[in-house]
Amino acid sequence: MRFDLIVKGGLVFNGLDEPAKELDVAVKDGLIADIGADLGIDADQVIDCAGKWVTPGFVDFHTHYDAEVEIDPSLSESVRHGVTTVMLGSCSLGAAVGEPEDICDIFCRVEGVPRKTMLPMLQRVKHWHTFSEYFDHLETLALGPNISAFVGHSNLRMQVLGFDRSLDPKVRPSRAEMQQMVDELDQALDAGYVGMSIQTLPWDKLDGDRHRSQPLPSFFATWAEYRQLTQVLRRRGRVFQGVPNLTTKVNVLLFLFESVGLFRRPLKTTVISLMDVVANRLIHWAIPLLTRVANRLLGADFRFQALPNVFDVWADGMDLVIFEEFAAGTEAIHLADLTQRAELLREPAFRERFRAQWDALFTPRVYHRDFRRSEVLACPDASLVGRSFDDIARERGQHVIDAFLDIAADFGDQLRWYSVVANDRPRQLQSIVAHPDVLIGFSDAGAHLRNMAHYSFPLRMLKLVRDAELRGEPFMTIERAVHRLTAEIGQWFGLAVGVLQVGAQADLVVIDSEGLDQSLDEVYEVEMPGFGGLKRLVRRSEAAVRWVLINGKIACRDGQPVDELGQQKGYGRLLRAENR
Repeated sequence: MRFDLIVKGGLVFNGLDEPAKELDVAVKDGLIADIGADLGIDADQVIDCAGKWVTPGFVDFHTHYDAEVEIDPSLSESVRHGVTTVMLGSCSLGAAVGEPEDICDIFCRVEGVPRKTMLPMLQRVKHWHTFSEYFDHLETLALGPNISAFVGHSNLRMQVLGFDRSLDPKVRPSRAEMQQMVDELDQALDAGYVGMSIQTLPWDKLDGDRHRSQPLPSFFATWAEYRQLTQVLRRRGRVFQGVPNLTTKVNVLLFLFESVGLFRRPLKTTVISLMDVVANRLIHWAIPLLTRVANRLLGADFRFQALPNVFDVWADGMDLVIFEEFAAGTEAIHLADLTQRAELLREPAFRERFRAQWDALFTPRVYHRDFRRSEVLACPDASLVGRSFDDIARERGQHVIDAFLDIAADFGDQLRWYSVVANDRPRQLQSIVAHPDVLIGFSDAGAHLRNMAHYSFPLRMLKLVRDAELRGEPFMTIERAVHRLTAEIGQWFGLAVGVLQVGAQADLVVIDSEGLDQSLDEVYEVEMPGFGGLKRLVRRSEAAVRWVLINGKIACRDGQPVDELGQQKGYGRLLRAENR
C-alpha cells in the first residue's frame, strides 16, 4: 500500500502509558494506517523524525474559543503548540443559545474578550437557535483543531427563563421550565455534547448595561436545579464541569457529593482548579485528600483540573479578574469609562473601602494581595518600570494601596503590570500534576487575552517532567506525562482522540525534546486577526514543535501554522460524544 505520509524513525509515545519505541507511523486518508519498525518510504511524503518524539495530539478540555472560532477557526494559537482537540462551553458559558447581546453580556467581561469585536460578529453570523443547530454550524467551519463542547448552563438557563428572569435570585423555574431545561440538555447530549458546565463563583460578572456587574445566570440556580440536570448527565455517562465558589472553597463538597457513586452510577465531575496558591499554601494538599476518599471509598469519579506551570497574570490598570473578589474592586471595574474610573479611584471614601476590604485578614481570597509580588512592566512614567508597587509606595512614603490607586488613576490601561498567583514552587507543582485525581488542563485558551498565556501547557508539562529527569530526580515518566495530556483526557470525556493506534485519526505531534527549554516561558504580545488590532499575550514553541498533523494533514511546520489552516476544511472536525 502506498501511504499519504510516513512519520519515520521517531520515538513514538502512543498515549497509553506504554514504553516508547522507535517506530514509523504511516498515514492514509486521515487515519493511522500502520505502525511498525520499518515501513519503508512508499509514501507521498516522508517526514524524518530521527531523534524526535512523536506523540498523539494534545487535548485541551477547558477553553473559551467560543468567540474566536467564528473569527479565526484555525485556532492556531493552540495548534502551534501541538493541541489538536479543544472543548468549548466551559464555566457555564458559550455561544450555542441565546441572543447575541445576551451572550456578550455573560461572556465578554468574564472572559476578557472585547465586546466591540464579539457583538457585531455574533449579530452577523448567528443564525442558529438550538444546541444541535450550533453543532451543525460548527461543522461548516474550516476548523483547525477538532472541537467538542459543553452545554453552558448560563446559556441554557437564560434561554428557558429569559435573560432578566435568569438573573433574579427570587425566580425559580416552574415545573414546565425545569422540564424544558432537562429536555434541551437531553437533546444537546443526543447531538454529542460532552456534558454540561455550571458556575457558582460570585465574582464572575456580567458585561453590558442592562445588568452590569451581576453574577452569571448559572450562579442564581439552586442545587436542586443543578441536580435535576446532573441526573441526565449521570444517566447518559456525560461530564459535569463546574466552577466552585473559589473564595470560600466550601461548596466543592457539593460537587464531590454529586459525583459519589454509592448505590447509583458515579457522575463524572471536574472542577477548577488544583493549584499551589500563594494566598493559601495548605489548599493544594488538603482538598485532594477528600477526593481520594470520595473516589476510592465512595465510588466517585471526580477530577480537579490542574495546570502544570506557574499561574501568572498580566493586567492593564485594574482590568483583571482578581479585583472582582471584593466589592470595592468590582465597584471600580463596573465603570468601563476610564475617566470615571479614575475619579472613583481618587475618592477618599472609596479608598477607605478598597483598603479595608483588601487588607481584611479573614476574607476568603484567591489572589494573595501582596504588592511586593508585583512588577510594573510598562508605564508612561518610566521611573516606575521594573519595580513593585510596594517598592514605589515605600519611596513615596505612602500606603501601598494609595500608591497603587494613584498610579492606576493617573495612567489607566497604559499601566501594565505582572504578578504570580500560584504554582511558583516546583516540587509542590510536581505533586499536583502527579496526583491521580487531576486532569491536566485549564488553559482558558481564547479568554483573558491580555491577562494570561497558558496555550502551551502540554509542552510545559513535558518540560517539567523532562527537567526532573535531567536532574536525576524523576517524579513521572515521559510516557505517563504524554498519557496525561492525551488518551487519559480523551477516554475520560468519551472522545476518540489522544492515541496513536492503527485506525485512529492521525492527529500527532513531532517534538524536539531539546527545545523543551526556558524559551517556553517567554511571553510575547501578538496582534490577533479580526480583533481590531488587539494584541494577545502568547508564548512560543518553535524550537520544540517541529510538526503538527491533524486528520493526517500537516497543520504546522516548525511551530508555524500552514497557510491553509483555518482556510480549508479537512483538518479538525466536530467530535460528538457518545453514551457510555
